[in-house]
Amino acid sequence: MSLSARPPVIVVGGNANALSIARALGPAGIDVYGLGVSGAASRSRYLRPLPLPSGSGPEQALAAALLGPETEHLRGAVVLACSDVGITVLARNRDALLERFRLDESDVTAQLDMLDKLTTYEHAVAAGVPTPLFWRVDSPEDLQRHRDEYVYPLIVKPLLSHEYQARFPGRTKFRVVADFDELLTEYRALSDAGLAVLLTEQIPGGDELLCSYYTYIDASGTATFDFTKRVIRRHPPGMGLACYHITDWNPEVRDVALQLFKYVGLRGLANAEFKRDERDGKLKLIECNARFTGGNPLVAAAGLDLAAHVYHRILGEPHELPTSYARGKRMLTPVDDLQSFLALRATGELNAGQWLRSLAHRQIFPYLRWDDPMPAVARATDRVRKLLSRLR
Repeated sequence: MSLSARPPVIVVGGNANALSIARALGPAGIDVYGLGVSGAASRSRYLRPLPLPSGSGPEQALAAALLGPETEHLRGAVVLACSDVGITVLARNRDALLERFRLDESDVTAQLDMLDKLTTYEHAVAAGVPTPLFWRVDSPEDLQRHRDEYVYPLIVKPLLSHEYQARFPGRTKFRVVADFDELLTEYRALSDAGLAVLLTEQIPGGDELLCSYYTYIDASGTATFDFTKRVIRRHPPGMGLACYHITDWNPEVRDVALQLFKYVGLRGLANAEFKRDERDGKLKLIECNARFTGGNPLVAAAGLDLAAHVYHRILGEPHELPTSYARGKRMLTPVDDLQSFLALRATGELNAGQWLRSLAHRQIFPYLRWDDPMPAVARATDRVRKLLSRLR
């Protein structure tokens, strides 16, 4: 292929976020390639899957593909990360990758620090950003030492989410325990898998108390746009990924997020999630991401084309985003939200009428688009197959 027109894009990792990038840039005549992108997203008419070397872990395979013959023909391409393992590969191999590709503005140390949950919380404390109570545990002796301090329910959280998901595919991002015996069991399970963990209190209250801020921080440390959203439901409730979101405007979450970003020196895309603690009214940090996230289809639908914004900035071309965006936009993952409703109904937290009323709005679906239907078809087929397998 010729690079005389628009440089192509290689999206590393991801699912709905990778798909949203392909759907934003593909129709503009930019070739988009997927490396390690999930199966349903890779069925898009706008995304060309690239092969991954076999016989190694995800990080090693992605690095080998980016630096090996699989991508030699794509020299000069823009490379974007859509997963934690993707951003790890780009950060750890930045100098070598820059000899072949174009990468976004980055402070590598800050990016890697935000991947590590313990380091993220330690930076937040130093920056004056509220966090849940948390405990570093490096050994069973540490568990015993802090035993009288724990507040249950307690979250056993891996320091690096992508390493946990590689060892426990299909599980949630962390584990919740109700007492010390459960804590010992789950700690041993993660420790035996070679994972370092962090213990945090589980902030009480529903998932609707979760909110996020998105921005892009340029080379001078200036945020080029502001965007906030909140969660309506997660699956599973209280511990899974968000399955129903809504855009809003929350200057408070912007201010506390920027306080953290500026302290750690983040550059490029930045996102932070918080939960409102009703006990003291404060927003408390949940996690930080320096990459495209699963909320990107909603950001784009609200009028902020982050894919184009980052693409043009990497190429040194001016690109300004609108100063406002649509509020009240909703994004729904239907099957996950149905399962969330069933779980909430079983505990008496949500009835059918309330659930149906919450859905009585125009929706955005992360996989479904009529001019690009195959990702939604592939995802639905996979869900049905998994359901039948469980029933059997």
